[in-house]
Amino acid sequence: MDQKAAAADAGLRLSEVIGALSHALDMTEGQAPGHCLRCCWIGMHLGAELGLPTAARTDLYYTLLLKDAGCSSNAARLWELYGGDDRLIKQDYKRVDSQSLLQLGRFVLTHTAPGEALRERFHRVLDLVRHGDELSTELVATRCERGADIALQLGFSPAVADGIRALDEHWNGQGRPYGLAGEAIPLQARIALLAQVVDVFHLAGGAEAALAEVRGRAERWFDPGLVEALERVSCLPGFWEGLAEEGVAQRVADLEPAESVILVDEDRLDGIAAAFGQVVDAKSPYTYGHSARVADFAERIGRRLEVPPQRLRWLRRGALLHDIGKLGVSNGLLDKPGALDADEWRLMRAHARYTEEILERIGLFGELAKVAGAHHERLDGKGYPYGLMADEIALETRIITTADIFDAITAARPYRDAIPVPEALRMMRSQVGSALDVRCLDALEASLSESEAS
Repeated sequence: MDQKAAAADAGLRLSEVIGALSHALDMTEGQAPGHCLRCCWIGMHLGAELGLPTAARTDLYYTLLLKDAGCSSNAARLWELYGGDDRLIKQDYKRVDSQSLLQLGRFVLTHTAPGEALRERFHRVLDLVRHGDELSTELVATRCERGADIALQLGFSPAVADGIRALDEHWNGQGRPYGLAGEAIPLQARIALLAQVVDVFHLAGGAEAALAEVRGRAERWFDPGLVEALERVSCLPGFWEGLAEEGVAQRVADLEPAESVILVDEDRLDGIAAAFGQVVDAKSPYTYGHSARVADFAERIGRRLEVPPQRLRWLRRGALLHDIGKLGVSNGLLDKPGALDADEWRLMRAHARYTEEILERIGLFGELAKVAGAHHERLDGKGYPYGLMADEIALETRIITTADIFDAITAARPYRDAIPVPEALRMMRSQVGSALDVRCLDALEASLSESEAS
């Protein structure tokens, strides 16, 4: 069988992969699991009610699943500005009517520098008040433009990118980042924003709360025609029940236009892994390019250890996605310029388990999820999240672990400068047999020497 067609022949749908990975985007936005999927359920019902043609419904489908693709890119800036958990800030801001000065003021006062001294809080609040419009536009533009770029990199149409780029524009022109108004806002963006608000308020207070919020923002935030369509859709049997978490992934998969179903091949899986690796690395300025470098080092090690070509390709994907669980960790921990305390360390360690949880949602990624999620396990059993012993740790995991540690040591961090390669390798030698497999470290050193010689 042609290796390129292997995934497609196995029947892996693009929508299944993107829908599963949207769980990582929910984590970064501080939303309950399934947020993007539920938005897709809501939005596709609106698209059907409007009688959209197949191509438009397909663009809408992926706009809804990928609406938060750029969400990690402003997380570090949010933490810098507010001094609080970026995921909580994102979560709560989705319940704020940004055209209400009262709601905005209350949000800033309650979310700025929690736990810090009054003087520090005052200065942060003052900065946010003075530069609020400018900062808000910056944050939204960063997220929306990055999300649009990711959609294009994944091979989706410009219409999908445009929908993501305009997600935060409002019907009356007072949205961000470009102040588009009315029908100048792409329809898929108008639907996605409405679906997002419906899901957030439905989860918090039920159907009537969601409808009341949408009605209150009609003609300001929302296209009044879409609000009318929602009123009709809300009366359909099973519409609200379809937002229940159990089974929502399958229900959303069933909404994909049958004429547009795409079965992914190996090349497309490579592209998806690379794109979501970039989403992960955008979360912190200190991890920029980390996933790609770990993948490169892992591939070098694997080649030296004579890992078969197709398995090597599979390994590279695992390396690209090994840290996807960090999308569920606050930048207050990722970017902290000092040692983590016990509670913070417990939260940080959870990212390995999150990686496994995210990847195992993709049917064919069961083994890959375990291999990538175990990259902090140690041969002596003192690793995490499960404390696996040497004979329980796959070779591919050992390879990713070696590549990950090497890149982490040789890259700058909030609390130290980058460590030179020779010193890094000496440090790693001291971990052979306890944390690191000597075969993997030998292969890494050999590949580095080969690069220097060429």
